[in-house]
Amino acid sequence: MTEGAGIRDGDLPDDLTAAEAGMWQAFRNGTVYDLSSGDSVVDDPHGGHPWGPERTVRARIVCWLLLDGPPALAGRVSSLKLTGVQISGTLDLAGGTVVPYLEMKGCRFEREILLPEARFTTARFVDCSVPRLEAARVHTEGDLHLPRCRFHNGVRLTDAHIGTDLLMNQAIVYRDRSGRSIAADGMTVGQDLQAELLESHGELSLRSATVGVSLSLRGARLTNPYTRLALNAPQLTVERTLYLTPAGVGASMLSGATPARGTRIQRFECQGGVRLDDGRFGDAVDLERARFIFTEDQELSLRRVQAPELRFLGEKPQRGKVVLSGARVGNLVDRASAWPGPGSLHMGGFVYENLVPHGPFPLAERLEWVAAATAEYNPEPYERLAAVLRAGGEDEDAREVLLAKQRRRRESLPLAAKLWGYVQDWTVAYGYRPGRAAVWMAVLWAAGSMAFAHASHPPLKGGDHPAWNPALFALDLLLPVIDLGQVGFWQLRGGWQWLAAAMVLLGWILATTVAAGATRMLRRN
Repeated sequence: MTEGAGIRDGDLPDDLTAAEAGMWQAFRNGTVYDLSSGDSVVDDPHGGHPWGPERTVRARIVCWLLLDGPPALAGRVSSLKLTGVQISGTLDLAGGTVVPYLEMKGCRFEREILLPEARFTTARFVDCSVPRLEAARVHTEGDLHLPRCRFHNGVRLTDAHIGTDLLMNQAIVYRDRSGRSIAADGMTVGQDLQAELLESHGELSLRSATVGVSLSLRGARLTNPYTRLALNAPQLTVERTLYLTPAGVGASMLSGATPARGTRIQRFECQGGVRLDDGRFGDAVDLERARFIFTEDQELSLRRVQAPELRFLGEKPQRGKVVLSGARVGNLVDRASAWPGPGSLHMGGFVYENLVPHGPFPLAERLEWVAAATAEYNPEPYERLAAVLRAGGEDEDAREVLLAKQRRRRESLPLAAKLWGYVQDWTVAYGYRPGRAAVWMAVLWAAGSMAFAHASHPPLKGGDHPAWNPALFALDLLLPVIDLGQVGFWQLRGGWQWLAAAMVLLGWILATTVAAGATRMLRRN
């Protein structure tokens, strides 16, 4: 019988093999067609044990069933559910519309799967061995499942539209000729994208992708020794949370649930650069216990990222950089041990509204954190930290941060200005410790009063003059502008004259530094 003849009546084509005939009947029944042997070693689609013709069907017959198959038997819904089947030839459904439900488990494909611009309701490939999946602009009304599959030459999902969930848990994907393991630029996923415990050998590219709920890379291992980036996802939009966190291994648990106590976990690990620039995240970016292994020229780039919360709780990268320039987050949840050292952290223009440290993070270490991010003096990180501390009611810590800012600024000044900075620091701590000025004033006043009590002080003019009072005389010298009626009536000579000039100068210095500090405080308020 030629192809198409009698198909509408459900007749079997004449040229089908025994395996294909069984598949044809299972399609009409909507039942699972299982050709596995029951031996786990033999049935492993990723193993080396050969499968003979008794387990092999032609890709052309599979496409025939999916695109223009026979009608279902009475009371049945036609669907293609294959288990332990080998598909020979290229499965080419490009541009086609597949109405029947499609599910393949433990199958082995001899050649690539071509799905560009194809349309599905739901398609599931579970634990299959596939040379390559080419599915640019594929469209599914429901899910696309690819868990535990192995793709030997990459996956392409560029501009794909997945109606609900995309599942790639425990999949293993090797790079294609362009160096990418998964190319999914511009992809849209209606709900969750789950790629937990994924192994990616090459660049995972999600440029301008959109995920309607959460993107989970829990326990994933991304490796790309060939180019700079292992995860390339600028302008990624995730309506809820991006998880780069641990996952339970070998435990039957709901995806995303916290592993039960005693469960062996696998961290998210990335060997290669990460680029999340200009990303938008509705809830959070979670990096708890994440491990990043960089070369010197690689980085975790979060430039201009926007998220209500950044959980920076991973392992400190030993090399490379962490870049947060221009990022904006609400809560910065972090721990001291997660941040890299000087020269490896860049935070120019990084805006955060609240600090939520996990574990001890004393102010001294927080100041080291800011200093590590500013190889050259930049006031903005200090002012941002001070503003956040002040908003949280920690005014004393905020003053310490601003004092540290002035000291850091002093290092960049010329010698004369640097010396003047030291004077302001020693006297009133740039105005951030105004009580110190009163102490200095009291000490100078007491010392001056005791000294001038022994000074020779003939009046400048005979006749009317106030009574000599060494304490008032010393205070009149120290207080600029204010006249207490002592200076100008007495004549001092020699060392006493020099002492009086020194007290006038010290009084002006104290007054100037206090005025500068008061101006800064008023400006902040």
